[in-house]
Amino acid sequence: MRITIERASFLKSLNHVQSVVERRNTIPILSNVLLQADKGTLSLTATDLDIEVVETVVADVVRAGATTASAHTLYDIVRKLPDGSQVQLEFGEADGRLTLSAGRSKFQLQALPREDFPAMAAGELPHKFLLTTPELIALIDKTRFAVSTEETRYYLNGIYLHVQLEKGKAVLKAVATDGHRLARYELPAPKGASEIPGIIVPRKTVNELRKLLDDSEGEVSISVSDTKIKFGIGSLTLTSKLIDGTFPEYQRVIPTGNDKALEVVRDELKDAVDRVSTVSSEKSRAVRLNLEKGRLTLSVVSPEAGTATEELMIDYKHSPIEIGFNARYIMDILERIDGSKAVFLFSDAGSPTLVRESDSDAALYVLMPMRV
Repeated sequence: MRITIERASFLKSLNHVQSVVERRNTIPILSNVLLQADKGTLSLTATDLDIEVVETVVADVVRAGATTASAHTLYDIVRKLPDGSQVQLEFGEADGRLTLSAGRSKFQLQALPREDFPAMAAGELPHKFLLTTPELIALIDKTRFAVSTEETRYYLNGIYLHVQLEKGKAVLKAVATDGHRLARYELPAPKGASEIPGIIVPRKTVNELRKLLDDSEGEVSISVSDTKIKFGIGSLTLTSKLIDGTFPEYQRVIPTGNDKALEVVRDELKDAVDRVSTVSSEKSRAVRLNLEKGRLTLSVVSPEAGTATEELMIDYKHSPIEIGFNARYIMDILERIDGSKAVFLFSDAGSPTLVRESDSDAALYVLMPMRV
């Protein structure tokens, strides 16, 4: 194999694929990126056996061929080369090394045979549909903060995607919960999505996909089966296994009778919660909300650090209520709300609270109270 490639495009592609590669691997080949050169293109492939990212980039191919080299080492070298460099890659079967040259710099990297590189068979992916990049970003950003990191409840370690019929129309819904809070975002189901099975997309896949979307414009093609999902973003594809588990019936925890409504300026409440929680203990992060007509009092009591209170003037006309929440959870939700105002719907101190955006029904959040 012998090719010349422009540094900027090589670096961009390496950045996309090396992110999937784990820093520590017991299987050496999984630390490597597969480089395949043929007919004016270089294809880069990286995998951790659960996720596979493949990107194709234009290159001047003098001699076709393939090899593998350390993904992180290759990325670090190319990152440190001068802007505008032309990178030459050459692999000779005789010495089993990949030679990288740019200007006066020359590196020889240990290579492993391309035959050892694991291929991830996508299989049949019968359900295919398109989402725009902003739609997919919204699905992720509005929900992923609530994904559980508790490995024992593995079925909560991802975003649940499914389609429901509502008023005769198919709606695509993304849901995440860790048992303390729940986030749901929905949009009209695109053509081809109405028959998809309910699937759980793993947390790592969601995070890798979100990084890739920053460099994307236009539409993303999505293909789904019962066990795999594939995203096509321009010249890049990300294929991932799905979580083999059953997502709980989350509709049961979404309250329907919460009638005590509070509309509040999002940033005012977020900043106030942030200030009073400065003295809260790291363990509980508890903040008490005391609502009465025209006034909201936030308070934190910490045996170690002291106390804090702050008052906000609000438009609240219902009976008084005193309820406690984890301060971090309130701020997480408020950070995801678009627009200047948020709507809280309360029932009582022991029941889940609903949070919505004041001018859109697409996003919905449920917050479990805590004793304070």
